[in-house]
Amino acid sequence: MSRRSTPAEGGFCTFQPVVDGGACPWDLNCHSCDKFVLSGADLLYWRRKREQWRLLAEGAPDDATADYLHRYFEPTARAIDGLEKALAGLGLLADALALDLRKPQDYFHRIWSTAFRAADLADAVCDDAEPSEQEECAG
Repeated sequence: MSRRSTPAEGGFCTFQPVVDGGACPWDLNCHSCDKFVLSGADLLYWRRKREQWRLLAEGAPDDATADYLHRYFEPTARAIDGLEKALAGLGLLADALALDLRKPQDYFHRIWSTAFRAADLADAVCDDAEPSEQEECAG
């Protein structure tokens, strides 16, 4: 990831006109943008979001609503799983899980500067999925 990236909610924007101060042509819809990347420092944020969505689905008034919520969050859940696998492969998972954003950070540490496109993370999980899980990835 470039040192010239713009922080976004739960990740970073790498679209250069936005990084240079321009307006976002996608109305700040970061989570659907292929310019949105996640670093190891974002893992705990996304784990909390996943738990929030699970709790929301558990409290749904009916099964159809719960199923909808699970399906809606599924691409994000795959990206979170992909981020965990990528960080583990680089030996950075323990560092990411131990990160405390309330304390001063070394922003030049690999946990901050190593980033992956969210869509690529979700696709990597699907590529490694068992044949029985491939249907979830296609949906």
